[in-house]
Amino acid sequence: MKIAIINGPNLNLLGVREVDIYGEESFASFFDKLQQKFTSVEFLYYQSNVEGELINKIQEVGFSFNGIIFNPGGYTHTSVAIGDAIAAITSPVIEVHISNIFGREEVRKLSHVSAKAKGVISGLGLKGYELAIDYFTK
Repeated sequence: MKIAIINGPNLNLLGVREVDIYGEESFASFFDKLQQKFTSVEFLYYQSNVEGELINKIQEVGFSFNGIIFNPGGYTHTSVAIGDAIAAITSPVIEVHISNIFGREEVRKLSHVSAKAKGVISGLGLKGYELAIDYFTK
């Protein structure tokens, strides 16, 4: 089982960025825990602040992985191109957000990704990534 976790802009700052919203744990620390818990999964982790790089990675893994867990960050609300990339691939995508985007500012309630994703997990903190892995592995 191969699962890609792809994080978008500013998620490299987890643990130091707006800890009241995103928590104090770095993604690197959390990713180590995921690898220890899901030993039967071959993970690929990728993070970029650049829209085109995210699209390239989605296209690269989107025909050969069993699933993609994708947190597009701020591009959720602005990138039609990322939504198009997800529509073009065959690997199922679970869109994950650490915060509840639907309970935040109006601009964050629009997602160009959700309609193309298999499902959406929003507002459950880092636990959302784990729940997405559970979905793909069961």
